[in-house]
Amino acid sequence: MDGVPNVTRADAAAAVRNPLAFIAARWTPDPRTVRRAALVALVMSVVIVVTGGAVRLTGSGLGCPTWPKCTEDSLTNTSEMGVHGVIEFGNRLLTYVLCAAVGWAIIAARSQKPFRRGLTRLGWAQFWIVMGNAILGGIVVLVGLNPYTVAAHFLLSTALIAVATVMWQRTREGDAAPRPLVGKAIQQLVWVLVVVSVLLIAVGTVVTGAGPHAGDSSEVERMPIDWETVSKVHAVLAWVVVTLTFALWFVLKAVDAPKGLLARTRDLFLVLLAQGVIGYVQYFTDLPEVLVGLHMFGSCLVWIATLRVLLALRERPEEAAGLPGPAVEATLTRA
Repeated sequence: MDGVPNVTRADAAAAVRNPLAFIAARWTPDPRTVRRAALVALVMSVVIVVTGGAVRLTGSGLGCPTWPKCTEDSLTNTSEMGVHGVIEFGNRLLTYVLCAAVGWAIIAARSQKPFRRGLTRLGWAQFWIVMGNAILGGIVVLVGLNPYTVAAHFLLSTALIAVATVMWQRTREGDAAPRPLVGKAIQQLVWVLVVVSVLLIAVGTVVTGAGPHAGDSSEVERMPIDWETVSKVHAVLAWVVVTLTFALWFVLKAVDAPKGLLARTRDLFLVLLAQGVIGYVQYFTDLPEVLVGLHMFGSCLVWIATLRVLLALRERPEEAAGLPGPAVEATLTRA
């Protein structure tokens, strides 16, 4: 059995000064490890949205009535707070799991050889979004679940999902300049699809802010907008997204586009159809909590699928600079 290498005082000092560089100098992860770390961070960014929705749908938004402590006198929930305290505090604990997942993605990206600065920055971007959203979540509690802060909280989570999706995609690509796979007209159509999808998600937060699920059993402020009217606007935007997706798929078939882009467009279309079915059923059944939660999960999947279509418009091969040059190869051969 190999012995554990001795860690000198200089090593310990280096680890304290820059722990990521210290780890990277002693560990090179397999590319699959980096991809899996990025995927875990993406999955956790979706999980935190779904569990946050569960907090609201169970009326547990003020289960911990203050922040950063759960109560004025306790960091954690107490037995007197009941199930609402457990649900709210449990969601707060999941933030630490999300931080761990994002931290693992950063470490894996930083340790990859050759060093990929862009990939590491995407990991750090996730970290700072998580920190900002944690603070915003505390503000949501302190202002008594104000619907505008709740909407901002969800939109920032959507931004986190976007960055996590891009990082997951980039772990399977090289660092060369992106090379377009389709023409300018198709690229513009996809960007219109992305913009309308953002509007769809934003209006969805207004539906939530004006709807009946306020997040707590107490009197909670709601957005002064007719809920049914804004729901209809949301439905119209959803049909626009579905129509754009179908039009994109038709155009891609006509121009014999790459199979990967065509497959991702098909996947988006199927996710949209499933999301639409859930949306209409929940509307006509007076918004049962389970279906609302599924609709929130579907919103995350729609956003990820839309971004995957956007990212499939180009390819990024390995950079030639990242490969051993002739002189290096000769040195390695002689060795």
